Amino acid sequence: MADIDNKDQAELDPADMEDMEEVEEEETGEDVNSKARQLTVQMMQNPQILAALQERLDGLVGSPSGYMESLPKVVKRRVNALKNLQVKCAHIEAKFYEEVHELERKYAALYQPLFDKRSDIVKAAYEPTDEECEWKADEEEELTEEMKEKAKVEEEKKDEEKEDPKGIPEFWLTVFKNVDLLSDMLQEHDEPILKHLQDIKVKFSDPGQPMSFSLEFHFEPNDFFTNTVLTKTYKMRSEPDEGDPFSFDGPEIMGCTGCTIDWTKGKNVTLKTIKKKQKHKGRGTVRTVTKTVPNDSFFNFFTPPEVPESGELDEDSEAILAADFEIGHFIRERIVPRAVLYFTGEAIEDDDDDYDEEGEEADDEEGEEEADEENDPDYDPKKDANPPAECKQQ
Repeated sequence: MADIDNKDQAELDPADMEDMEEVEEEETGEDVNSKARQLTVQMMQNPQILAALQERLDGLVGSPSGYMESLPKVVKRRVNALKNLQVKCAHIEAKFYEEVHELERKYAALYQPLFDKRSDIVKAAYEPTDEECEWKADEEEELTEEMKEKAKVEEEKKDEEKEDPKGIPEFWLTVFKNVDLLSDMLQEHDEPILKHLQDIKVKFSDPGQPMSFSLEFHFEPNDFFTNTVLTKTYKMRSEPDEGDPFSFDGPEIMGCTGCTIDWTKGKNVTLKTIKKKQKHKGRGTVRTVTKTVPNDSFFNFFTPPEVPESGELDEDSEAILAADFEIGHFIRERIVPRAVLYFTGEAIEDDDDDYDEEGEEADDEEGEEEADEENDPDYDPKKDANPPAECKQQ
């Protein structure tokens, strides 16, 4: 049997032998690649391996490559000169932001009459004219004269059936409820109070004073507290840190101060009363003790943690202040200037347009399909109708 095999091999053309060897080697390579792909996919699906890999990558972030250490001394001197130039750039950038703050103060004065009129309309101190209420709808929303007349009659009929509301009821409460960042702070017991909120104003520090801005929450008389205005002031700094000048990235909030809320007795929603039972160790008697403890509320916004002179805070206080600063900036830069668009929801739609969710979902689905194909032992990339083009080095 061995002789027959040797005879058959001898009768084969040498070129055919080479072809057979190449095919066998190619098939062996494909098997290895397929197994390697399957093993890689299995490893990447292992949470422990992924966590270890991520930890290793995190450790590499910011680590020196060794290139700077390898430079000649004369080159390092020149790099130091560039870093000194960069520090000067940071100081110029700080001055730029100071002038931006001055511009903000200047234009705030121009905006304020418009914001005051908005407030007057909201709280029914001013009734806008028909001309001021005229709003040109989008072309797709335009109606025929007949439909407009019919809609007008329907609206008048509804108005007759209910009481005539004053101004725009619950304007600011609706704004808060429409914005996730603010609605997360709201509790059910906060809503009756915020129905009395009539306006939010931004006040900038005076010229020559340290950079800061204040948020003023104006309330109509109510049963919850006697304050007419609740304030929150944010102190800012626009200068590089001497110890780390390269970290400068524009003005930063250094601290904030709230105000004292003069609550009506029994109306303080930032506190709650709980009852606890205590057992006497010796006599075994039980008594009920009433304790007052902090309560979740939007109005805790006006009592932020104090920043000590050393500037050092515990992790919880740092997290609270970081969230507080974000909220303060958002109210100043987005909510106050565009309040009506957050009331109608149009600003929220604009914010959502910044994210291409469909594209992300499509990418995820594509990735899942590729993973499924690689996990399939019978999957042959050569059988793809549209195989991916090979990358060729130029």
